Amino acid sequence: MASFDYDVLVVGSGFGGSVTALRLTEKGYRVGVIEAGRRFDTSTLPKTSWDLRRFLWAPGLGMRGIQRITPLKDIAILSGAGVGGGSLVYANTLYEPLEPFYTDKQWGHITDWKAELAPYYDQAKRMLGVNEVPADTPPDKYMHELADRMGVSDTYHRTPVGVWFGKAGQRVEDPYFGGEGPDRVGCTHCGSCMVGCRIGAKNTLDRNYLYLAEKNGAVVHPDSQVTDLEQRPGGGWKVTTERPGAWVRKRRRTFTAEQVVFSAGVLGTVKLLLKLRDEGRLPKLSDRLGDVVRTNSEAIVGAGGRKARPELTRGVAITSSIHPDETTHIEPVRYPPGSNAMGLLSTVLVDGGDGPPRQVKFLASIVRHPVTFLRSLSVHRWSERSIILLVMQSRDNSIALRRNKKLGVLVSRPGEGEPNPSYIPVANQAAREVADMLDGDPWGAWNETILDAPTTAHILGGCVVGDGPEAGVIDPYHRVYGYDGLSVADGSAVSANLGVNPSLSITALTERAMSFWPNKGEDDPRPPLGAPYERIAPVRPQAPAVPVGAPAELRVGT
Repeated sequence: MASFDYDVLVVGSGFGGSVTALRLTEKGYRVGVIEAGRRFDTSTLPKTSWDLRRFLWAPGLGMRGIQRITPLKDIAILSGAGVGGGSLVYANTLYEPLEPFYTDKQWGHITDWKAELAPYYDQAKRMLGVNEVPADTPPDKYMHELADRMGVSDTYHRTPVGVWFGKAGQRVEDPYFGGEGPDRVGCTHCGSCMVGCRIGAKNTLDRNYLYLAEKNGAVVHPDSQVTDLEQRPGGGWKVTTERPGAWVRKRRRTFTAEQVVFSAGVLGTVKLLLKLRDEGRLPKLSDRLGDVVRTNSEAIVGAGGRKARPELTRGVAITSSIHPDETTHIEPVRYPPGSNAMGLLSTVLVDGGDGPPRQVKFLASIVRHPVTFLRSLSVHRWSERSIILLVMQSRDNSIALRRNKKLGVLVSRPGEGEPNPSYIPVANQAAREVADMLDGDPWGAWNETILDAPTTAHILGGCVVGDGPEAGVIDPYHRVYGYDGLSVADGSAVSANLGVNPSLSITALTERAMSFWPNKGEDDPRPPLGAPYERIAPVRPQAPAVPVGAPAELRVGT
């Protein structure tokens, strides 16, 4: 029998990778986790977004922070980095998706996804400690008024988030896992969620799934990026890693494993698999690889006032939502005082659509309103003057990702379904309404005005579920078509626009996929790879490592 360093290697430690690591250790597997980013704790997270070495991810420039910014032709992408993945920088927001997600034509015919996923959404909520924001915050009054102005006041509701709302600043012993997890500190409503919670109230993955996986034997290898993978002659896989961004002392290592789970997010997983296919390592990968990449049909706009209002920074990063129509979801987003670096991405708001090119409209706006443009260049107290609006839709649109073989970088092109929206009229309308309330100016992003390309914090798909390799990259159990021993469990497996923040759905999808794995040494209950889909019962772990998470009475604010 072949000898391996690990039974399973997980590439990435975000919402897919951390769930995978815990659930497979519970089933007796020796698990290694490869993570390109560094490990953080409450003392090493950035204090503000101006601490670029800890906030931004650009390892070739010595920046090894939690926020990635990736510009492509059709979209600018915000994503996370570090041990714990996107949970370090995300806004804690944990919604179940809108109805069209479950019935999208890409995968809706395979099974009743809403029924199948229901118990896993419940499990994910308990593990992530979902609470509803306990009270309206100062920025929410603007959301109430925005809902009134748009005629949808009845749709306003507070946000479900992964935050411990105990007494502000007070430490409590682990309230979720029967003493098996770390202590929590009551949220201080400082607004720093997306810079990194230095309080200890945010339920990041290194404080639940990954924390418990490591206690159960999983080994995390930070500062390690997978650069190659190949099949071993006797079975299993050899994985090569290097220190990301290193010009010298790349610290190249190799690991062996019987199985590999890709959980590096869309930008990591899709790019790596395209490379492996292009270089002949995995030539049987589906031609659908990189197709049906979803942007969550998203736009990030906002409004800035002429004077600072420190109260705009109070609360967790996202506290409420409204729904101007059945497929559109709008949330207010905030950064803490002093964290103004992201304001450099914003400029005057310009509509797309019919008429002259957007770039021409942008220049015309500068000529007509030069003072407004000059004012938009200032980020002085930007977080205290601004309300960011995150607009998401559940419509059927997509882009496609490919790899430039000469440069080795991802490139985008139009995808299937409706054209991916570069301009969402209701988003710009909302920004203008909020600007009027603040007696200020609406703003959009530079990439919208220069490239006519929107911004998303929720890139999804590219390794979508299909009922065969001609329809998708993975089967409904998340196994890679054409290769036994390879699976995908991350945002790239999300096969439809959610219309809401995706973290809970990635967690639930991965919980479901891992529930079907056999305990180590037992027969696999899943049909053979490529066989028609069958709905099967989950496999109970031989040795559950921890209780399943917060009981219902703890999933409310106190």
